[in-house]
Amino acid sequence: MEETSLSSQINVAILGATGAVGTELRDLLQSRNFPIANLKLLASPRSAGRTLSFQGEELLVEAVSENAFNNVDLVLASAGGSTSKAWAATAVEKGAVVIDNSSAFRLEPQVPLVIPEVNPEAAATHQGIIANPNCTTILMAMAVWPLHQLQPVQRIVAATYQSASGAGARAMEEVKIQAQAILQGEDPPTESFPYPLAFNLFPHNSPLNEQGYCEEEMKMVNETRKIFRAPQLRISATCVRVPVLRAHSEAINLEFNEPMLVAKAKELLANAPGVRLVEDWQANYFPMPIDASGRDEVLVGRIRQDLSHPSSLELWLSGDQIRKGAALNAVQIAELLVAKNWLKPPAVAVSH
Repeated sequence: MEETSLSSQINVAILGATGAVGTELRDLLQSRNFPIANLKLLASPRSAGRTLSFQGEELLVEAVSENAFNNVDLVLASAGGSTSKAWAATAVEKGAVVIDNSSAFRLEPQVPLVIPEVNPEAAATHQGIIANPNCTTILMAMAVWPLHQLQPVQRIVAATYQSASGAGARAMEEVKIQAQAILQGEDPPTESFPYPLAFNLFPHNSPLNEQGYCEEEMKMVNETRKIFRAPQLRISATCVRVPVLRAHSEAINLEFNEPMLVAKAKELLANAPGVRLVEDWQANYFPMPIDASGRDEVLVGRIRQDLSHPSSLELWLSGDQIRKGAALNAVQIAELLVAKNWLKPPAVAVSH
């Protein structure tokens, strides 16, 4: 009863309420019965004035401002890094805890980077801001962590197959428009991406560093090291955008210090929270984005011995980028804060 009393006092704000992840956040808060006293929907001035439904009511979308964070206990932010940098400190100073879905704070030492199934205890160390990892990092970590706990991974080589949903609702719509244009013999429009994605694929278009790795690939490297508390973990990633509307897939090669039995890996993943083992070798049926879309679990399968290395395994996964890769992970962090009574403002507000 004490927890219910505490929970009923929670006032929540969604920053970026009209975007793809913001929409999913609203749906998840409702479907998972998150204890909300009041929900505030915040967005850019151009989106203000719209109404969105929540628990049978129509709520007005407000333009984000300093006063918008008055009497807010929890902010779920998914409006991009620049917006988070502009407003997160204000929200914390007003007494809220911010769970941020952007890359703005992920690598800051004092900001915990949390996946509840992997490192829930890190959330207890927050100073007002908790970062949600990148979608590709979350999906990979969900599959690797259960194995890493038994036998530490020495090296990870990953190739991602990332859907349009990673670039938001507009990008998903653009792929549909591009497909129609191509089928009609017309030139496909390109706004969300530098090149047509329909009937095409290309390496992830985030900025490249001097070593030739793009920003998305380095997120997987640096964030996984931080979450696993393994700063020397060897990781290499190649991120590719593919013509899929929703849900990312990844091919992952894991090297251990000694062989791990395939049967043991399957057993661990079959029993891991948030993971679903999907394998039908007779039918050649393994995780697919079409099956992962709209699901909470990360689908993992095609686990096999690497023929080139006796201590390496290969696996394949698909996971919904908007759900576990973004909104669901944030809501799960919020649920963790409530359950552990960690939803409280820091003693000293962080400034950014």
